[in-house]
Amino acid sequence: MIISALAFTFLNVFVKSLSNFSVYQIVFFRALGSLFFTFPFLIKNKISILGNKKGLLILRSVFGLISMTLFFLSIKYIAMGTAVSIRYIAPIFAAFFALFFLKEKVRPIQWLFFGIAFLGVVILKGFDSETPLEGLMYALISALFSGLVFITIRKIGNDDHPVVVVNYFMVISTVIGGILAINSWIMPIGVEWLILMSLGVFGYFAQLYMTKAMQIGETNQVAPLKYLEVIFTMIMGLVWFGETYTMFSLVGILLIIFGLTLNVVTKKKS
Repeated sequence: MIISALAFTFLNVFVKSLSNFSVYQIVFFRALGSLFFTFPFLIKNKISILGNKKGLLILRSVFGLISMTLFFLSIKYIAMGTAVSIRYIAPIFAAFFALFFLKEKVRPIQWLFFGIAFLGVVILKGFDSETPLEGLMYALISALFSGLVFITIRKIGNDDHPVVVVNYFMVISTVIGGILAINSWIMPIGVEWLILMSLGVFGYFAQLYMTKAMQIGETNQVAPLKYLEVIFTMIMGLVWFGETYTMFSLVGILLIIFGLTLNVVTKKKS
């Protein structure tokens, strides 16, 4: 999980460093890079690329594309640590949607923990005047669509291989991202090619090692470690981009991590 958090951190850093490229071009290269791993895996293991639940696979991909695009857009406006923290409140939206679409129950104590996490978001904007509303809203809507991704994946269940799900997401993101990037396309020069192509590599291994961590360890012990991404990203943002955080923003981020960590531990113990 620590390796996964580091990979996600470098992905965030490189996305922010590509500020002269449009978000659609960044999405295009992020998705394209991962296809070099997903397609060979499916072909080697003789797994159907088309999958079984095609409608849900496409829907999951669209939700994921919107979430990823908005998240990349958000870190162009606000500090990376803040954007990552807000993105992690996706489980709150997922729990809300699960009540209606999956008929799942949420324990009262979980709503309390969700409330603590959401209070962190309120503090980030309500008391931290240095956090632009535009960037915060991009991150918040990104988290909402990420919550829809969780619900859609639950609906897909075990009917499709996880790599099939990811491959659909990457193919659709490559096509749509590429089309939307045409009008604002900037030809990469030198090391920019390496940075752009590395986005897919970091993204793929971040997901891979997160999955391995969940398979090997107890979820309530391993899952909270994913929030190390927030800490790693804040440190990299400070060193690499000179990003700063006010006391209010730090309190808000800590509340988000605290509330979501308690939710993970409590949910798995139950």
